[in-house]
Amino acid sequence: MAYKPPVRDHVFLLEDVLKIDRYAHLPAFADASLDVVKQIIEEAGRFTGEVLAPLNAVGDKQGCVWHPDSSVTTPTGFKAAYEQLCAGGWTGLGSDPAYGGQGLPHVVNLSFSEMSSSANMAFAMYPGLAHGAYSAIHTGGSDVQKDLYLPKMVSGQWTGTMNLTEPHCGTDLGLLRTKAVPQADGSYRITGQKIWISAGEHDMAENIIHLVLARIEGAPAGVKGISLFIVPKYLPDEAGEVGARNEGVKCAGLEEKMGIHGNATCVMAYDEAQGFLIGGENSGLKIMFVMMNEARIGVGLQGIAQAEAACQAAADFARDRLQGRSLTGPKNADGPADPIIVHPDVRRMLLDSKAIIEAGRAFLFWTALHGDLAHGHPDAAVRQKGGDYMGLLTPVLKGYLTDKGFKVCVDAMQVHGGSGFTEHFPASQYLRDCRIALIYEGTNGVQALDLVGRKLAANGGRAVMSFFAEIDGFIDAGSADPALAPFLDGLAGAKAQLQDATMWLMQNGLANPDNAGAASTDYMHLFGITGLAFMWAQIARACLARAASGDHDPFYANKLVVGRYFLERILPETGAHLTKLKTGSATLMSLPAEAF
Repeated sequence: MAYKPPVRDHVFLLEDVLKIDRYAHLPAFADASLDVVKQIIEEAGRFTGEVLAPLNAVGDKQGCVWHPDSSVTTPTGFKAAYEQLCAGGWTGLGSDPAYGGQGLPHVVNLSFSEMSSSANMAFAMYPGLAHGAYSAIHTGGSDVQKDLYLPKMVSGQWTGTMNLTEPHCGTDLGLLRTKAVPQADGSYRITGQKIWISAGEHDMAENIIHLVLARIEGAPAGVKGISLFIVPKYLPDEAGEVGARNEGVKCAGLEEKMGIHGNATCVMAYDEAQGFLIGGENSGLKIMFVMMNEARIGVGLQGIAQAEAACQAAADFARDRLQGRSLTGPKNADGPADPIIVHPDVRRMLLDSKAIIEAGRAFLFWTALHGDLAHGHPDAAVRQKGGDYMGLLTPVLKGYLTDKGFKVCVDAMQVHGGSGFTEHFPASQYLRDCRIALIYEGTNGVQALDLVGRKLAANGGRAVMSFFAEIDGFIDAGSADPALAPFLDGLAGAKAQLQDATMWLMQNGLANPDNAGAASTDYMHLFGITGLAFMWAQIARACLARAASGDHDPFYANKLVVGRYFLERILPETGAHLTKLKTGSATLMSLPAEAF
């Protein structure tokens, strides 16, 4: 029951649904012809399936080990796998060629990231965090800082982290206490403690570049007074190589966690560590959000990635496990019982999972493509729409896809029955590893609040109006195809309910902010389902086009079956979310705190 990278599904999305060959005239896509992309995805499948996946259970069982000298040893095989990762150029797939990267579109890099996370989520977090740190320095760093740090971060020689959370504050970063004291040489002395720092210390790279939020003495209170600093584990020497140890940087211990045991989740202690300001004073949060937004999409991806691996394991188990007889008569007449995949309720769980995973992946890729267009399209209107979508959809992707990804992992354990509750099967690890995705990089409740409180109203609601208009245009363009009609009708209904919910929030959320807060999670889920309906309509169009061209591969027919299941069994949930969110906050807020 080993994880099998879904290479063909990824190629289908990029080739048939997103049609990335349309963008060959753009710089990022110039070297990303379909032939090249297919080769990359096939090799990604080989590497993740053969190198990373076998280490997933190893990392879970061994975990990381902290030593009194503050060093950390990663699980057996991780260091060798990381060396292969770097040697294969995977760490620089989507990075700037000016610093040694391959400059490929983010949507292509996302394909590799999903397979990596499915194969071994804990391992994939090390290069994932490093790329986020790379992005923050690339956005806010000086030319000197970029030249010094980025080439080695792109090559994987150096990894990176993000240090936000402190023991007394998580989401409310305005409360942070880590301080930065200016020095005569232009550097700063950083003092404070950070917790839950993923990949904060390990033995796989020669240096770790910590990005640390801190407050300079005399800075304004709250988030307006936060600055961002590069605090390397080892200070680069004059040649840009690893130099002296930054003595004030220590890993004070590791967290004992429910899952992702193979990733070192560290308590980081900074005691007058030498740090270097990125950007201007008090502009740290703005720069760090570059990393956080990238990380939030990555966490949404983790939800789908763990769901994919868990669903594969559940489907394999369901095909093999003999238990009971089919309600319509034996299907395995020569055996003592039928495989449990014949039972409707088992199929319900598996089809729920497939319908979410396949459209959720498409939603991620579709959004990532708009991110690529936001950075590289010559048309300002296309760039604007791409940027708007990235802002609007990031909390939806993070919140909705991790909620649903975890539900898939829960159902995968249920399909396994009692076997899933043991460590002899992988269902337990997928469930435990996936659970953190609903929490870190901003809990899903915070994502929902961000969506209704900030993203909807941004630029006068321009992003959500553009999204509605794009759906309308898609429906109009496909209206002549009767085979597509069920998908278009379903999409139109979901969009109308989302539009209704949006108007309700505009009218009732401003009058009473608690109404917006009470409605936020249902609104996020309504938005997520609508997004998936849009993706299933696009997937169906691509599959029908294949059939019309004479390609009758069952791959496409099977996709249409899963899509119809989505329309029948998942899409109706939009009505429940709309009804719930319209109840407002009165009852929700009326129970006294002591009565809970």
